[in-house]
Amino acid sequence: MENSFNNKLKNICNRKNSRLCIGLDIDPEKLPKTSDKSLQGLESFAKDVIDATIDFCPVYKPNMAFYERFGSQGYALVERLVDHIAGRSITIADAKRGDIGNTTKQYAKAVFNTIGFDAITVAPYMGRDSIIPFIEDETKGAFVLCLTSNKSAEDLQYKTSNGTTIYEDVANLVLELNENDNLGLVVGATKTEQMQSLREQTANLSWLIPGIGAQGGSLEESISIGNQNGVGIINVSRGILYAGDGSLNAIVESAQNYTKQIREVL
Repeated sequence: MENSFNNKLKNICNRKNSRLCIGLDIDPEKLPKTSDKSLQGLESFAKDVIDATIDFCPVYKPNMAFYERFGSQGYALVERLVDHIAGRSITIADAKRGDIGNTTKQYAKAVFNTIGFDAITVAPYMGRDSIIPFIEDETKGAFVLCLTSNKSAEDLQYKTSNGTTIYEDVANLVLELNENDNLGLVVGATKTEQMQSLREQTANLSWLIPGIGAQGGSLEESISIGNQNGVGIINVSRGILYAGDGSLNAIVESAQNYTKQIREVL
């Protein structure tokens, strides 16, 4: 589908020759002591990072928790960041929403219509009701939590029923619902043993791959497996935002280094 979210994602990744996703998870406590940690200062910092990397970075992903902590002013800030990106790259709301259908419709309106994001991360625990309202518009996308990079993922995701794990069941549900070509999966880079079989199971689905850098996931394996037969976006947050001495030069250098490595594997 020409206008589908997944097609849009693929095109912008190919145009910029990268699969990098910069996680805009701005934590004032992690910034250099000399930084302006007011909301205005955080906004200037985020916009500087965007402007310095947008020529080669195809995707930005603000985690909503880092903005919601500031209440209405935080929501206004993330709205301005999405407006600042202005379609030059894909924007993903890392919100992990998951509720019954009527509530999810309101989340979709908030994230897509009010704030203006291109996509969102979704928790599938409540089933298809928590996914469908996010994918009714083929131009908007949803990345469904499937095989996550955190250690306690095994508490639920590895449980088996009728011979398949919960994460495999989630992948099958996403495949079933992907009629508009606008669904993808969140697959952690720390799960290399499972990634290959999961990629074979979910051919052509987009992946959002966290867990690189601070969490220890393999960049090379994530790129190789994630992009075998679909687009696998490599998310890096702390490894870029707080690189080196925290200066903009250090941040850009880190983003460029990740981009170089991604291009070498691709």
